[in-house]
Amino acid sequence: MNRRFNRNWTIPNLLTGLRILLMPFVAWYLWQGDVERAFWVFVVAALTDLLDGNLARLLKQRTVLGAWLDPIADKLMLLTTLGMLCLTGLLPLWLLWTVLIRDGVILAGAEGYRRLTGGLDVRPTISGKLATAMEFILISFTLADLALHLGLDAWIPPLAQATAAMVTLSGLRYVWLWSAKTRAYLREHAGRA
Repeated sequence: MNRRFNRNWTIPNLLTGLRILLMPFVAWYLWQGDVERAFWVFVVAALTDLLDGNLARLLKQRTVLGAWLDPIADKLMLLTTLGMLCLTGLLPLWLLWTVLIRDGVILAGAEGYRRLTGGLDVRPTISGKLATAMEFILISFTLADLALHLGLDAWIPPLAQATAAMVTLSGLRYVWLWSAKTRAYLREHAGRA
């Protein structure tokens, strides 16, 4: 038990943990209207995201904990920052609802499939990766524009709309995939009955 615990104390896992610990600061600074500080803390968190996976491969420090923790930290980073940007009126609130509904549908579909089959093999789709990338770009552009006064404000509304469209498309893709998997499973098991 102690040996397993020690194997999880790797540089990549510590960086992932740091990303999780930084998110309340981003949220707090945005809530207080200190976008510049929120931006720089977000930049540090984003750098930990770039480093942790690469270091895990380079140092041969991949762990089961890291495989679980990294996507959780990524989702937490995106949802926290997007949520605060929307709740403070810096991005439209409907965008947050679009992301939350999509994520809820995906989780419900995965849980339904797991309960039906007893197993779950989740693989990210290209549309899901694109949606996540667009969320990250939108958040980064918005924070950078507000903190550094880059004059990108004309780009933000169309980018928000494109992000919402990609998020919706990826959600529909997951619904289609889970439905197809469920139908295949039911056909296979109906033939055995």
